[in-house]
Amino acid sequence: MRVLGIETSCDETAAAVVTEGGDVLSDVVRSQVELHAPYGGVVPEVAARDHARAVVPVVREALSRAGVAAADLDGIAVTSRPGLAGALLVGLQAAKGLAWAAGKPLVGVDHLVGHLLAVFLRRGDAPPPEERPSFPYVALLASGGHTAIYRVDGPSLGAIRELGATRDDAAGEAFDKVAKLLGLGYPGGPVVDRLAATGDPAAASEAVPAVMARKESLEFSFSGIKSAVARHVAKRGRPEGQALHDLCAAFQGAVVDALVQKTVRAARIEGVERVVLAGGVAANRGLRARMAAACERRGLALFVPPFASCTDNGAMIAYAGALRLAAGERDALDLAPETRTALPRVTRKGGGAR
Repeated sequence: MRVLGIETSCDETAAAVVTEGGDVLSDVVRSQVELHAPYGGVVPEVAARDHARAVVPVVREALSRAGVAAADLDGIAVTSRPGLAGALLVGLQAAKGLAWAAGKPLVGVDHLVGHLLAVFLRRGDAPPPEERPSFPYVALLASGGHTAIYRVDGPSLGAIRELGATRDDAAGEAFDKVAKLLGLGYPGGPVVDRLAATGDPAAASEAVPAVMARKESLEFSFSGIKSAVARHVAKRGRPEGQALHDLCAAFQGAVVDALVQKTVRAARIEGVERVVLAGGVAANRGLRARMAAACERRGLALFVPPFASCTDNGAMIAYAGALRLAAGERDALDLAPETRTALPRVTRKGGGAR
């Protein structure tokens, strides 16, 4: 089975052709980072208009690289939720038009499910099939807009259960906002990660509190650490040189510690021996290193996708769609975009008593 996947949920226009077994035949991603950088974040209208310009050339390139025509496909998958409404609509309309014209089945994919299954993609630099996880596993999904821990018992929506999520900002949002406070530009995660590698977290530890360190909780809150850095900058000004590196190291260390500790705790509570990293923040070197060390200490098997499978991409959408098609599922051409995930949420947004 060969499936075309189209992804336009936020600020990447992506398309890929993937087999039911997870073999990536092509994967094309057009980033909008330069478009949004002057604004310090994603502007929904700008994103949607750029998707409209790019989606047809990106799809054509994906088909060309895979060496297939639309008639050769077994189905078309598209991100239908969650994401920016206008951006999702562009991908949906493109997928519907292609599915109708080629007479192929259409399936919508939840973007978060795509991330949670991206570990099964087989790229040129991916590990062999026997080194991929089996169900169940505990997954940390950390990206620009989502941070949550899930138990994944299978690829369907009903087999995925949220164990804990962020009450406010996602980890990626916290990285971007702190980077903006420090004058590091957008996106902030890669820059903070690079500077943190040569910083001493202990030298700036007084400026960065622990992230929601209650041992019994699997929830996250990153607004406090962001506010602490803002107060530090307001009081002392933007740090420079080694002081900047130290503050980045302290901030990243606090965020990563929370992500690692709660993910490992979730695996222990659930009695699961496999841990998966997913989402754009999974490309962070500090997170990868600390999660690997923590899992090794506790006898857990860690599975981390290649960098190309961590950030938003069409391959994960195509693969998740292929599994839906293989299960006999189809969507009608009136499939509509939804800004929220279909995965049930157990963590309530905001503060207050729980």
